[in-house]
Amino acid sequence: MSQSMMNNWPMDPAIVILSLGVITFLLLIMTIICVIQLSRLYRRYDRFMRGKDAESLEMIIAELIEEVKELRSQDRSNKDIMKTLTRGVRSSYQKFGMVKYNAFKGMGGNLSFAIALLDMNNTGFILNSVHSREGCYLYIKVVEKGETDIVLGSEEKEALEQALGY
Repeated sequence: MSQSMMNNWPMDPAIVILSLGVITFLLLIMTIICVIQLSRLYRRYDRFMRGKDAESLEMIIAELIEEVKELRSQDRSNKDIMKTLTRGVRSSYQKFGMVKYNAFKGMGGNLSFAIALLDMNNTGFILNSVHSREGCYLYIKVVEKGETDIVLGSEEKEALEQALGY
């Protein structure tokens, strides 16, 4: 009964023992690497915890969480303020065009003017001041999206084109 189970295998038992030895050696190397990494991690943890107890660390984390909450609420309020300011800027007069001219040739010089004021949507007005010896007359014409229903004079057209950026 000297027959062993290894004799019935289709391959040489020395190869099986040798391959198991190689696997054991590889597992030993991997274990050493894991122990080295664990010791490095422990040293980093020890350095992190040095001089701090768990309660003070917990307080620091709680303070940081409160600070983050406060910053988030400030961010929300800043965003609301920015929305309000953006709405205000869009409705304010941003575009400007002005033309000075002499309404009556030979009388008084360039004292007449046409001013166009437009918002972001090119809506606003044209103010025309005509100066003469008898007085000063103001005319206002409404501008909707860069156009008017009323016929414009050449100076008013020029002021509107300046405001529109043409």
